[in-house]
Amino acid sequence: MFILFLFWLVQCICHYINVYLAEDLNQQRTQVLQGLAHRTVEQSVGSWEAMLWTAVQQCLFWALAGALVVLLALYWWLRKRIHEMDNRRDSESEESEEENPAEINTIWIFSRRFQLSVPKLASRRRVVQELLSDLLQVSHNLFSDSFFPVLEPIIGVGSACEGWSPHKEEDVVYCMFVPLKPPRGHAFHLEPDSMGGMPQTSRRIRVELVCTCTGEQPDQNMLCFLHHSEEELKRNQAASLLHTLCTGPYLDGEKIALWFQTFVISAWSMVPQSRHYSMKVLPSCRSCKMKLMKHSGRSLFVETVFGVQQGDSDIFLSSQPTEAQLPPSTTWLESYAVAEAKFFRHVAMQAPPRSCHLKCLRLCARLLKGSGLSTYALKTTVMHLLTLIPLSEWQHKYLLMRVDDIMCYLRCCLEEKRLKHFFFDNEDMPKEISLPPAFQEAQPLNLFQHLAQDPAAQTEALKEFDDLQYHLYFGF
Repeated sequence: MFILFLFWLVQCICHYINVYLAEDLNQQRTQVLQGLAHRTVEQSVGSWEAMLWTAVQQCLFWALAGALVVLLALYWWLRKRIHEMDNRRDSESEESEEENPAEINTIWIFSRRFQLSVPKLASRRRVVQELLSDLLQVSHNLFSDSFFPVLEPIIGVGSACEGWSPHKEEDVVYCMFVPLKPPRGHAFHLEPDSMGGMPQTSRRIRVELVCTCTGEQPDQNMLCFLHHSEEELKRNQAASLLHTLCTGPYLDGEKIALWFQTFVISAWSMVPQSRHYSMKVLPSCRSCKMKLMKHSGRSLFVETVFGVQQGDSDIFLSSQPTEAQLPPSTTWLESYAVAEAKFFRHVAMQAPPRSCHLKCLRLCARLLKGSGLSTYALKTTVMHLLTLIPLSEWQHKYLLMRVDDIMCYLRCCLEEKRLKHFFFDNEDMPKEISLPPAFQEAQPLNLFQHLAQDPAAQTEALKEFDDLQYHLYFGF
């Protein structure tokens, strides 16, 4: 049909050009004949007219040929684009039918409605990691002669660094964990906390002075805090950690956060990122929260949390308190964030291409937002299922099945009032994750212990969960 249209269009163009040229040539011929008095001249004009007509015909032919080539090229380009769009539409339709046997793809509708497209987490995470690494390098230069805690290389933790986030892209917070090591002449000793109210998950960090006079490599440029007089120390050496960031003999999380916030403000102009971003330190008593703003108006939110490693394991004591309670500033809570980030890196390396486990997390987190169920309970559920269900069964075509597994697992845990903590007494733990020996012998923590102690809360949680499930499968 399109070829017939092109042929008709070319015929029309040729007809109108012939008519126009014929009229124009007749007018020129009449003028020339009227102005010539001799027959020989008339013969010359006739020859000239014939040559002109031949040249015009040749120009017309090539112009029409060029126009036809352009139109044919346009036709084949449009045909190719339409063919590609049809193929893409067919493949998406086939994939949708394969992944969801139901008549209505509720997951697809839910994803569209809540804009669950994958955010550009990786590129922004790299920007944040480079910024913190540059800041730590500046800190090493500034505090090399002091006795503040040694800031170790950062570790990305939290949902944004694990590859998923329940928030929209502009609301994502990039959390960076900064391990602390004792400075020269100091040592950290972890003690059970009798004041925090959570003896299983909280500790205090006692700071002790260590003799630097003897040893394999004694520091000749440092006075020993134990064997030099206080007057000599005050006159020739910076104050010890016990006199700066401790309360009594214990490391103080609030003092460390304030020290780091002050450092960030004073050192901001020294990092390359200051040329591209303006920075504002946000209020926080146990961490350092920053808002980075570009000239385009785009913002990045960064939170730096401090931690002390338990031995050589992936379990740390964190300065960041839980939302449920605010313990004393010398109480440090056990954090599994580093081990969790390591677990998700392990899964990413073992999972098949286009694995849906992160999309399941994002989708369910958005669904459960505002309910009584915490995001951490959801993440724990997914981590359990990632060790129970073979990773080959987490391909994208099984998305709806895996979401259904997550919701069923959560409901069973609500009914039984028990959700086992992932890192305690877990025989399916990947070998790449290092845990303290006591974790294999410790009594498993129950994340739903509050439901076991309050039957009314369990009844309300079950009702709320059933409503959420109904909206997931029938509310769209």
